Amino acid sequence: MPNGKPAGMPCIQLTADLRCAIFGHAERPACCSGLQASAEMCGDSREYAIAWLTQLELTTSPSTAK
Repeated sequence: MPNGKPAGMPCIQLTADLRCAIFGHAERPACCSGLQASAEMCGDSREYAIAWLTQLELTTSPSTAK
């Protein structure tokens, strides 16, 4: 996505099983490859991880970042 993606919108590179279709490829954006999963981020469920990532997207959005 040349101009990024809005918070809450799934990445266009996600496959049907929610995996990155360009993982390991040179065209994978630096923001994706630089994001390293941690126990804090992942929690104990997919729902927790999605909520954590949603909050990260919202707090770093250019329209809301402070």
